[in-house]
Amino acid sequence: MKSVKNKQLVVGADFAGFPLKEAVVKHLKDKGWEITDLGVTAPDQDQENTDLMFHRVGLRVGAAISEGEFDRALLFCGTGMGIHIAASKCPHVHAGVVESVQAALRAITGNGVNVLAMGAFYVAPQMGCDIADAYLNADLGTGYEWWHNFYEFHKLAIDELEAFDYEKYKANGFKVEHLGDFDLKLETKPE
Repeated sequence: MKSVKNKQLVVGADFAGFPLKEAVVKHLKDKGWEITDLGVTAPDQDQENTDLMFHRVGLRVGAAISEGEFDRALLFCGTGMGIHIAASKCPHVHAGVVESVQAALRAITGNGVNVLAMGAFYVAPQMGCDIADAYLNADLGTGYEWWHNFYEFHKLAIDELEAFDYEKYKANGFKVEHLGDFDLKLETKPE
């Protein structure tokens, strides 16, 4: 598997997300990242190529995560929404859309997202680079070591979502099958 630990990442963008993706990819390559691009790779690429529609790019990148080729991905379209929805259709993809560094950090540290999407209509290039850095330099629980059961509580949520089967959920009266339980209360970070 190509991993963030080894500075390897898969990305994808449609034409609307291309300019933001290019800025972020250049930034990451300058920092030594190896990038695999499964979407639009040139501004003059054939815009009639329907394989480059946002949802088809999202599915390709989602499949790279599902198949275990990569552990994380960045996606870009106009809003980040459509491409993230498409990637989310693939098994084992936990995707999120963010427009700030703080949201990117929480997406990985609290929700363990393995696919992060941004919208070029809303995220400026420098912000996109900052978002990518925050996302790629953190893991589940990073920065919350002081918070009792933070990691365990959120890892349990990821595990239950990973095991989720809608038909079993429906047959069980729409109750989630618990894989365990951890208490979690809101805490204030100590000074």
